[in-house]
Amino acid sequence: MSRNMVAQTAFGPMVLAAVEQNEPPERRLVDDDLANLFLPAPLRWLVTATRVAPVRRAMIRASEWSGRGLWANLACRKRFIGDKLDEALPGIEAVVILGAGLDTRPYRLTRRVRIPVFEVDLPVNIARKLETVRRVLGGPPLSVRLVALDLERDDLLTSLAEHGFRTDYRAFFICEGVTQYLSEETVRRTLEGLRAAAPGSRLLFTYVRRDFIDGTNRYGTRTLYRSVRERRQLWHFGLQPEEVGDFIAAYGWRLVEQAGPDDLVRRYVEPTGRKLKASQVEWSAFAEKV
Repeated sequence: MSRNMVAQTAFGPMVLAAVEQNEPPERRLVDDDLANLFLPAPLRWLVTATRVAPVRRAMIRASEWSGRGLWANLACRKRFIGDKLDEALPGIEAVVILGAGLDTRPYRLTRRVRIPVFEVDLPVNIARKLETVRRVLGGPPLSVRLVALDLERDDLLTSLAEHGFRTDYRAFFICEGVTQYLSEETVRRTLEGLRAAAPGSRLLFTYVRRDFIDGTNRYGTRTLYRSVRERRQLWHFGLQPEEVGDFIAAYGWRLVEQAGPDDLVRRYVEPTGRKLKASQVEWSAFAEKV
């Protein structure tokens, strides 16, 4: 698997967040005023074109070609993460974002609180992120630490500790759109490392259904399956919703809530009046360290 190929997936979610800013506020699924600024110039030009409603609608329809329902999935999972983080903020002392990509959340978060935020990603993505933050903001705030590592090869807690993370922090760990790119061994090793997290820490992660990974059920997204499983072998790991509680309990985490695509559509899409459906391929899970 090409690690650079995985690194390129950092752009898609931020294009979505930037395009969503061109929706009227009452129809918007994601609020992110930094998203467009964090994109390279060609993508910023593309996002500018979507200020015109027909162009924006055409882009969203085009996204359905490669993965039906993925636009709603990506937007809603961001909202779900934001909601859970907001609820937890009064009781946490650090935020750790695994596979941070170009996510602007750390920089929007510093407007509200001064707790350390650790952005973890592949070295190529961290280098790109640092360059982007310098261009947009002049440099990262003191509370944001960029941690370059490859979860397949490097030790997460060792790398975090080198950047000031302490295991006695009640931390909020975010793992958005990452687990499917990892091997099962790496997912388990990462959870084993997080066993050391302080009680009361939170973990929010997304996962792809295992029956999609093994081809048993492609959920109407054959193009996506061919892309991520047959042609490029990008996605490797999956879970079934009924397994998640036991899977993470083995590493000291208690499942608090699972959010499936239908629930997320009811929660976030239907109030806007938009007619978007979510893919059944991806789910979100929220857990607490016991």
